[in-house]
Amino acid sequence: MPKPKKQKKKLTAEQRREKKRRREEFETIFINGKQKRVRRAPTVDGIPVDTFILQNADPIWLHQNEMWELMKPDDHPQDP
Repeated sequence: MPKPKKQKKKLTAEQRREKKRRREEFETIFINGKQKRVRRAPTVDGIPVDTFILQNADPIWLHQNEMWELMKPDDHPQDP
């Protein structure tokens, strides 16, 4: 006669919330054949922060935040 299968324990509401929070905060990657959890890169509306800044920042904001390397030469006003 075969053994009955052991039933899986159900998670409590608090455990489910914690699991969801961890999934949103971390991602699983493989390093040397082992699984590792690392923090996800920050995103804005699903795109990386650097890409979002490049697409949406104006020259004044870039200057105020000392991101001069992202400013394009045509963004600077020319003296006549």
